[in-house]
Formats: sequence, structure tokens, C-alpha cells
Amino acid sequence: MMQEPETTNSSSHAHWLPRLVAAEPRAPLMFPYLAYLLLLAIQGQLPPGAWPIAIAAHTFLALLVFWMFRGHYPALGKPHVLTALVVGVVAAWGWVEVQHFLDGVIVGSWNLGGRLPIYPGVPTPYNPHTDFGDGTQFWVYAILKIVRATTAVPVVEELLWRGFLLQAFVSWDRYEQVPYGKFYWRAFVGTALLSTIQHPDNWGVSILCWLLFNGVFYWHKSLLCMFLTHGITNLALYIYVLRAGDWRFW
Repeated sequence: MMQEPETTNSSSHAHWLPRLVAAEPRAPLMFPYLAYLLLLAIQGQLPPGAWPIAIAAHTFLALLVFWMFRGHYPALGKPHVLTALVVGVVAAWGWVEVQHFLDGVIVGSWNLGGRLPIYPGVPTPYNPHTDFGDGTQFWVYAILKIVRATTAVPVVEELLWRGFLLQAFVSWDRYEQVPYGKFYWRAFVGTALLSTIQHPDNWGVSILCWLLFNGVFYWHKSLLCMFLTHGITNLALYIYVLRAGDWRFW
């Protein structure tokens, strides 16, 4: 009689992801963002000469984590391209114009355009020309950074902010029971305020941008639309920076 082949660990390894999601249903929405932050921290420890390779690897690995969980996301919805285009360009314009306005507003000894008070120090714009010059090396770095900002960044951030936190602000432990895309004031405002932790040097415009993005998500109930909206915002903003040399927004 032919003996059955001995079972290996490969089968169990193939099913570790569903088991992870069963144990922690929030993983598909949180882990891509957490992986992104971890890889970003690693890049920060590298010399500038290694940044182009690090950015390329960072983009690929962050999107890989997103792809690994591809069967565990809620319906991504329709792209709503016109909405994404209009809102993305308006958001980028507002990010620049409102920040410049806030830079001139002083309340007591506090400059509203300055860094969020819970963070030490003051904003220090980074001009990449100082490390990469004006030639090919600079453009390789800039293009890779823009690719990351228009692909990996929108995906991982929108999964967390619109895909999870808008529901988690209503019920952290039972977020999946919160109707998807249903408006709640505490989530609408709370996530906008929390976004200042992610953008401490642009905290004022971050609140306004998050309110706008939240509103678009409540309107269309589409993460795919938010991926596009966020990506277009970043693209328009970085094009502005490259043309104007306003490195504060880089």
C-alpha cells in the first residue's frame, strides 16, 4: 500500500494570515500603516545617499503588506474620479494657502502656523538639493518620493483613517458593527483632531484637510475614492513644491 506523504509545515504556514485576521480583525486595516511607520523609521536612520533605495523598498514593502491582506478588506467602492480630482487639487491648494495664512497669525506668544505645542522644537524645512544636488541623483530621489506619496501613502493612511478609525471612534472593540460610512460627529471631529499627531508642523491645515476627506468618505462611502483623492492631493502638493521651492511641504 502506498503511504501518504508526510505532512509538512507548509500547509500551516499558508494559513497563518487567516488565523491572524481571525484573532485580530483590525489587522488588515492597521498593519499596512504600522509597517509603513516602521519602515519609515528605519529609513530615518540611514544616510541620505541610501534614501532612494530605501524609499523604493519602503514603497514596495508597504504595498506588499496591503496586498497580503487583499481578501480581508471591506468593499473598496467606486473611484469617483471627478470627485477625487477636484477635492485632491482643492486640498493641496488649501494645504499651502491656509498654512501660509496661519504662519502670520500670532495668539499671545503662539504662532498658529508653528509646530503643535506638544512637540518640541520648531519646523525646519529640508531642502534635498543640499544632499542630492541639481542633477540626476536629485530627480531619482524626488520621483521615488512622489511615487511613494501617491501610491503607498494614500493606501495605508486611508485604510487606517477612513477604513478603521472613523468606526473605531464610535466603538473600538466592536468597530465592525458600526455602519460603514455612517456619520458620527465624534468620529468626524475626533479623527481630524487626532491627525495633528501625524502632521505636527501643519496641524491646523491637517484638521481642515481631514474634515474635508472625512466628508468625502461619508458622501461616497468609498475607500478607492479616498485612495485617489489622497494621492492626487500629494501629487499636486509635491508638484507645487518642486516648482516653487517651498520645501516646508516636502
